Amino acid sequence: MLKTFITVVLFSSLILAQELQIPAIKFSPREYVCYKSGEPLTIDGKLDEPAWAKAEWTDYFLDIEGSVKPVPRFKTRAKMLWDENYLYVAAEIQEPDIWANVKDRDSVIFRDNDFEVFIDPDGNTHNYAEYEMNALNTVWDLLLEKPYRDTKNAAINNWDYHGLKSGVSVDGTINNFDDKDNKWTVEIAFPWSAFKEIADVNIPPKDNDQWRINFSRVEWKTEVVDGKYKKQVNPATGNSYPEDNWVWSPQGVVNMHYPEMWGFLQFSNEIIGSKAVRFINRKEEAAKIFLRQVYYLERNYYDRFGKFTNNLNELGLKLQTIPGFKVTPVIECTSDMFEASLQSEDSPEKIYIRNDGLTWTLQDKK
Repeated sequence: MLKTFITVVLFSSLILAQELQIPAIKFSPREYVCYKSGEPLTIDGKLDEPAWAKAEWTDYFLDIEGSVKPVPRFKTRAKMLWDENYLYVAAEIQEPDIWANVKDRDSVIFRDNDFEVFIDPDGNTHNYAEYEMNALNTVWDLLLEKPYRDTKNAAINNWDYHGLKSGVSVDGTINNFDDKDNKWTVEIAFPWSAFKEIADVNIPPKDNDQWRINFSRVEWKTEVVDGKYKKQVNPATGNSYPEDNWVWSPQGVVNMHYPEMWGFLQFSNEIIGSKAVRFINRKEEAAKIFLRQVYYLERNYYDRFGKFTNNLNELGLKLQTIPGFKVTPVIECTSDMFEASLQSEDSPEKIYIRNDGLTWTLQDKK
């Protein structure tokens, strides 16, 4: 786990004006080392190849808000592999009543119980891909230019993973309420070629490259009405109960579109089962998440006062020692824009963030 935790203290005068939610958990994202498969994989959801048997499962998913919420009713876990053509993702989804209705590609899959994958190759929180699928193997893939918090028109729904492969295997029956099911497993092959469109990163990845990734499971409470599964209605409101959101790396907020909270995926050139590789903690990630706190505070300051500020006292930011970086961020702003940076202590490198949440290093700045 990334060991550096960042604490932000808000002045009471600013708490009243918060509109952008701030994750209510420490920055401690999950980590996964992804090895090469070393053999062809048949994408059918069965996970019966030796390579899958050797691949390590993630921890079981938690509530999207983290351990402050109850443990999910049903277990979910995932695993990953890769080769020169694809990133492979598999998941095991425990479910006593497997059902699905959505059959048209690029429909809103989470109206059913579903499994979701979010991938940000360069980790700058912009231009990331979202993927959803249900037990019928109906899929929805889309590109987010920015998180919804940063723009009104975030999603490009007609974007596709060209060459995508997916499969589902059901241990039970779909849409049959007369029996109890066990689980459904999914298998997905994401083609590297699709990521060339959205990020300037090594394609395929090089040894020890790190991407950001997270998984989500949407689960609705259901009952049987007139021989069909229906979402349970809360009699107090007359509406369906809210869905449960169970994830691999908790978000600390009920919103998957906080890419800075996703897990880390580190690629290894080793064949699965041949050699164990350790995850590499990188100091710049602590600098990025500290600057993310500046971003949260600046956004909420703007919501209250209609402008940004470079005054750290007004902002309510408590300085924190970040190993390898100077303590005090530099903030430059106009009334409607800001840019904040942290300077490395032992190199010319600076880490930046700006008012729409984009992060970059000095050499990436255009």
